[in-house]
Amino acid sequence: MTQSVPKDLNPGSTARRGFFMLVERASIDEAARTVELAFSSESEVERWWGIEILDHGKKAIRTDRLTSGGALLMDHDTRDQVGVIESVQIGKDRVARAVVRFGRSARASEIFQDVMDGIRRNVSVGYRIHAAVLESSKDGVEKYRITDWEPYEISLVSVPADTAVGVGRSVDQPKPEESRMSDATPAPAPAVAAPATPPAASVTTVDTAALRAAGADIERKRTADILAIADQYKRYDLGGLASEAVRTGMSLDEFRAKAMEKMVSAPQPNADIGMTDKEKRSYSFLRALNYLANPSDAAVRRAAAFEIECSEAATSKSGKASRGLMVPADMLKRDLTVGTATAGGHTVATDLRSGDFIDLLRNAQVISGLGVRYLTGLVGNIAIPRQTGGATAYWVAESGAPTESQQAFDQVTMTPKTVGAYTDISRKLLLQSSIDVESFVKNDLATTLGLAIQQAAISGSGAGNEPRGILSAVGIGDVAGGTNGLAPTWDHIVDLETLVSVANADIGSLAYLTNAKVRGKLKKTFVDGPGTGERVWQRGTEPLNGYRAAVTNAVPSNLDKGTSEDVCSAIIFGNFADLIIGMWGGLDLLVDPYTGGTSGTVRIITLQDVDIAVRHALSFAAMKDALT
Repeated sequence: MTQSVPKDLNPGSTARRGFFMLVERASIDEAARTVELAFSSESEVERWWGIEILDHGKKAIRTDRLTSGGALLMDHDTRDQVGVIESVQIGKDRVARAVVRFGRSARASEIFQDVMDGIRRNVSVGYRIHAAVLESSKDGVEKYRITDWEPYEISLVSVPADTAVGVGRSVDQPKPEESRMSDATPAPAPAVAAPATPPAASVTTVDTAALRAAGADIERKRTADILAIADQYKRYDLGGLASEAVRTGMSLDEFRAKAMEKMVSAPQPNADIGMTDKEKRSYSFLRALNYLANPSDAAVRRAAAFEIECSEAATSKSGKASRGLMVPADMLKRDLTVGTATAGGHTVATDLRSGDFIDLLRNAQVISGLGVRYLTGLVGNIAIPRQTGGATAYWVAESGAPTESQQAFDQVTMTPKTVGAYTDISRKLLLQSSIDVESFVKNDLATTLGLAIQQAAISGSGAGNEPRGILSAVGIGDVAGGTNGLAPTWDHIVDLETLVSVANADIGSLAYLTNAKVRGKLKKTFVDGPGTGERVWQRGTEPLNGYRAAVTNAVPSNLDKGTSEDVCSAIIFGNFADLIIGMWGGLDLLVDPYTGGTSGTVRIITLQDVDIAVRHALSFAAMKDALT
């Protein structure tokens, strides 16, 4: 006898068996509303993967779930409980019996009366398989003894599968939401009605071996496909989900949907160094910059000892060397709300009401108000999943089967690209300890950096080390004005919206984005021609065509179209939630004390690793030849 598990049956699989019970009046206690019934035996049952025998030895059955208030159901419907299991015992005849007590609800009373009247006499048990032993294999049919199994509910059912021998599967099919529970019991082939008066010699035969083989092939393909997806996207740790899907009989499309949900919500590695609130309040941009401007000054170095230590920790966590001092990711996305009187010069005990650095950076970008998504404090390259195809519905004839269809998804990858910006600050300003000055310096740094990132997000070429922005994204909708460009009209504005809608992408954070020249032109353009009174961009109102509209001169006005060179503007419409800006690690600060040395200023250079991605190109449409 070889210890094994059926090749097409996984430990943890669930199944059901039906039992034909002849209820005797002696087994019913009408006053206590209890009935003794048999719910399983060691009779052989043919499954699609072989012959199954439920071992009824004392160590084979885990009865804890039944004896601790297990449910008595109708037709395995967890929403239709009519009683509770009081006790379980295994007889010398190796039959499992239970005493069940019916409730007093109208439904339970109705079923109890049917049992007493001998109308309800069939029982089915739902159970989970944990281990099996291969007893024999003959003519390609394997017989397994289930040596470790766990019944978890008992049901009254309408019809047992085989009343002749008293044992068989319930032919009542599980409800749709339950069907995934039983990978040991596949759905049967569609029933074929028999003739009203069949010929005497008519005999219907079923090739059970062929059915088992076909079922096994389908199951093996389902399992292989699920495991292949889990391996392809193993960085998202889909192994546990894949094991559950294989064990519970989850369909491939269901697994894909759950995998997508997990990948989208998966936390990304971050570059935080674990600063406490007190440490964040103590951190000073000014001390860090003053040290960079005066690295040989021992007193300045001692004052900035904490900032230097934080930089070393941030550099180690990000895995990238800093060119100056690295401001930890904790400081970029946490709100510094209170200034604390501490040693080192941060002495003004005043509330700091400015937002954190990331909020300041966002405030420098009008696109942030349109719903752009930020991923901050990233470590390493990242891949964001997106669905590229969906399942398809089919109309089929009676007893027909729909054509198999599949969902599909791929990844949007993001890799760090370095952006640099600079601002000039006086030497005397760096020596201040005022929280207002601290806020001013942070705001100035964030503004210079934010404007550079916004420019790339809108029109970045994707060439060299520059991210690819919306206007350069492959596959966005295109509204053309004319061979040599054209002045924008109401039709162009509506066409932009239409392209996004036709692609079923008109959901989320929808808005228009353009520059000041286009806004001015649209405010002078009549909707229905000159003199109609209604302008495309109505005076005194911000929305355009019923949507939000933002204006920034980061949207180019020097594009070419035909003979119109350096004069065409862009107008963008789309779901800006599908524009993603990722920021890696901390902010790298450098100081150039020489460029402005004669005027007493210090040039502060900020370096930040950034990438930009358009998650779905069809979420955007653009007109790139608007003449103003």
